[in-house]
Amino acid sequence: MNMNKDVILTGDRTTGQLHLGHYVGSLRSRVQLQNEYKTYILLADVQALTTHYNQPELIADSVYQVTLDYLAVGIDPNQATLFIQSMIPEIAELTVIFSMFVTVNTLRHNPTIKTEARDRGYTDLYYGFLGYPVSQAADIAFCKATLVPAGEDQIPHIETARKLVRRFNELYAPVLPEPRILTGERLGGLDDIGKMSKSMGNAISLNASPEDVHAKLTKAKTDPARVHRTDPGHPDICPVFAYHQLFRKEHAEEIHASCSQGSIGCRDCKHFAGTAINDLLAPFRERRNHYEQRENEVKEILAHGTRQARKVARETMLEVREAMGIRYFDL
Repeated sequence: MNMNKDVILTGDRTTGQLHLGHYVGSLRSRVQLQNEYKTYILLADVQALTTHYNQPELIADSVYQVTLDYLAVGIDPNQATLFIQSMIPEIAELTVIFSMFVTVNTLRHNPTIKTEARDRGYTDLYYGFLGYPVSQAADIAFCKATLVPAGEDQIPHIETARKLVRRFNELYAPVLPEPRILTGERLGGLDDIGKMSKSMGNAISLNASPEDVHAKLTKAKTDPARVHRTDPGHPDICPVFAYHQLFRKEHAEEIHASCSQGSIGCRDCKHFAGTAINDLLAPFRERRNHYEQRENEVKEILAHGTRQARKVARETMLEVREAMGIRYFDL
């Protein structure tokens, strides 16, 4: 039973299936915390439009695929409320209200927005893309969430949410709680360029087959100084060693020593890491297969969660309108 007073809000843009980086950064903690906190998990299809507005079919399919990923890793629909963002119009309403309290310059200087715009080659920003942090603040506030499990790149967004909530409470009434972030670990990509990312193509998906896991790791970048198998390595700069630290902790020191001494080759190192990752993914694949055979059950999980979230959203917006003095009458 969820007895903790804190409320969790977390979720993902529905732009494709989730990967190991999502699991390490957020999903793992969601599974651990769902029994302790009232937990809302949104499928952010509206925010997916900020980068994939011309691919609505991908977004629609990803709503179902990401839900399967959630259920596969152990999200329990009896403990967590899974809901679709676009079907909660009150979130859009609250986004508009929050947009009155933030300047364009503030949004332009958001480091996460700047980084993603650079990575995507955006020279001119669409309003929706620039306003992503405002939309996210409304996601958090509609259910009065106080805790947001997310990656470190989301820290600027959560700080924006805190400022918007604080400004609302100062202007009108202390209706909305200020959220705080719970950061997870960061998983580097297979290309050793940045974090594991769908858009960068350097990720291992949560439903990857055993063969696919090993195939992807075979191509992963390693220590460029190791030309021959017996060359001493530098595991601290090798992305594959980071996978050992996360998924084979009990053997990480041994791998570190063997690599440093040149007594293990990159091929064997990658194989051991792949085996550990497959051990982690095995129960995920089993649960995913279970739900793939029960499509109507998955749809009902989403419908039920969305109805529950909509009820909470209506109640919050009545309080918001009351605080602002614009609750003219109830419809």
